[in-house]
Amino acid sequence: MQLGVGVVRSVLVTKTEANTPSLHQIASLPKWNHPDVTMRKLLEPIKGDSPHIISYAPIFQFLTGTQFLKLGQQVHAHMTLRGLQPNAFLGAKMVAMYASSADLHSAALLFHGIPNPSTLLYNSIIRGYTRSGYPEKTLRIYLHMHSQQGLRPDNFTFPFVLKSCADLSCLGMGKCLHGQSLRLGLVFDLYVGTSLIDMYVKCGGISDAHQLFDRMPVRDVSSWNALIAGYMKNGVIQVAESLFGKMPNRNIVSWTAMISGYTQNGLADRALGLFQEMWRGNSEVKPNWVTIMSVLPACAHSAALEHGKWIHNYASSIGLDWNSSVQTALVAMYAKCGSLIDAHFCFQRIHRNEKSLIAWNTMITAYASHGRGMESVSTFEDMIRAGVQPDAITFTGLLSGCSHSGLVDVGLKYFNCMSTVYSVEPRVEHYACVVDLLGRAGLVVDAKELIDQMPLQAGPSIWGALLAACRTHRNLEIGEIAAKRLFVLEPENSGNYVLLSNMYAEIGMWEEVNNLRALLKHQGMKKSPGCSWIEINGKAHLFLGGDTSHPQAKEIYMLLEALPKKIKVAGYVPDTSFVLHDVSEEEKEYNLTTHSEKLAIAFGLLNTSPGTVLRVTKNLRICGDCHTATKFISRIYGREIIVRDVNRFHNFKDGSCSCGDYW
Repeated sequence: MQLGVGVVRSVLVTKTEANTPSLHQIASLPKWNHPDVTMRKLLEPIKGDSPHIISYAPIFQFLTGTQFLKLGQQVHAHMTLRGLQPNAFLGAKMVAMYASSADLHSAALLFHGIPNPSTLLYNSIIRGYTRSGYPEKTLRIYLHMHSQQGLRPDNFTFPFVLKSCADLSCLGMGKCLHGQSLRLGLVFDLYVGTSLIDMYVKCGGISDAHQLFDRMPVRDVSSWNALIAGYMKNGVIQVAESLFGKMPNRNIVSWTAMISGYTQNGLADRALGLFQEMWRGNSEVKPNWVTIMSVLPACAHSAALEHGKWIHNYASSIGLDWNSSVQTALVAMYAKCGSLIDAHFCFQRIHRNEKSLIAWNTMITAYASHGRGMESVSTFEDMIRAGVQPDAITFTGLLSGCSHSGLVDVGLKYFNCMSTVYSVEPRVEHYACVVDLLGRAGLVVDAKELIDQMPLQAGPSIWGALLAACRTHRNLEIGEIAAKRLFVLEPENSGNYVLLSNMYAEIGMWEEVNNLRALLKHQGMKKSPGCSWIEINGKAHLFLGGDTSHPQAKEIYMLLEALPKKIKVAGYVPDTSFVLHDVSEEEKEYNLTTHSEKLAIAFGLLNTSPGTVLRVTKNLRICGDCHTATKFISRIYGREIIVRDVNRFHNFKDGSCSCGDYW
């Protein structure tokens, strides 16, 4: 029988060789602080020539979860040299020690070599595989334990096996385990019950989870947290809020689950509000780094830069700003709030050795969204030099950056070597980026040929990029092909009908325009309303196109009425192709004046001091006329204006835009 061969091979040679670990060498190690014992005391019982095998168990138990794998190997070798073979009890301690040190190969060798295994031994290897991220192996081992060995699982077995079911979304196996725990009388064990709730939640069985929760005689905070997270994941906000309100005790996970859930469901205001409630003292629990990471995306979602800066300052005050994960979240927040300088600063603060793939991807994508294609490319090259392997997200950001900056040759070069050089197979999103890259550059025919040659089925993102390019470069023939594909793929998206209608109107094909409008009306579709918002003094102000409901509407419209005269003197010419074609020119110009982004900018001019940067977010693509007008506004009023639309950021300053009118 060979026990721990892989473990002792490197240290076990012969008794007479100098490098054989002696008890004296091990016992001469310094003392460790440990409740009532030291390592020296633990080694006392095995000093003699014939130590009892059970004396080794507390040593391996002490070494479990420490960084002393080499010492564990030495003790194992010491035992083996004396001809001692572990039984199931000692084997369980040794397997746990090796598994906790991520040496699963040695743990498995040891496990499989022990005769007459026990539930304790199986629990050790099951725990090791689960914690190391091998759920399939966990389930195989459990099935062997249950069906081949006939061993009875206990309340330590089920939580780890159920976690593996949750990781694999294996609801069927989870239900079988639920049944087994019922038969064994363990279903209402606190840990087993909580693990079952967590499994049902993660496998999509939220109603089963709640039924089990209601039947549990004793619930700890973990069971409440699991159920809250499940309802938040399913978008059932009211039930999650009700549970949170009824909790007898809340911990950091409870608060973070709610904040994260609000963020993921697009309820940024509630996420920020709950974070402030937690911070102000209404909770005995204070935010940690996970909470900070959960709330920062809420700032990004609502472009709430002032809130984001406040949270950054708070994180700094409690010493969390040097955490690399927090810094990465700050990079994303600042980039999405339009402050690329702050995003770059936070990225640079992350130590080079701690820059994860996520951090690099975040910075590459940040540059791309701001139209800084060359910076995206240089950051990608820095990442490669740092030895970080790119993934699909990396190339989406990189190709998007090339697209928004007109770097056609550079983008095609990276796209063509994705799989051969970097082992990343192109996906639909990468083809969409390249279609957009070619289309923006006016290479509409080349973009259509790429779609025809794709090994994948082209989806809405690809045909949508092609249709937008056809609208910009007035290619009606290919535009009709793209639009008709989109009518089938996403029949509820009115924007595709509007784009094609505008293309028809531009060349006077009014019959086709009327047919499309009749089709829209027949299907009950309406054009998505333009919506823009601006944050002033920590409060977001929302505007719809033509909106007159704002308390300052009168002042806003007075400013906008005078605006065309001012900017026309500077050379502005209204582009009325961006409004309906069947109204008068005067009406067209008025409609342009009331676009939501112009309302938000006017509000910002009225309510901020000269020189203040205005940051506006729009739910759609900024129209060409608003883009032109905002350039003139930035010059006349001496303001920097940052507009984040659905595609990218536009930084207007001194009469020009960061996109160079290439968007």
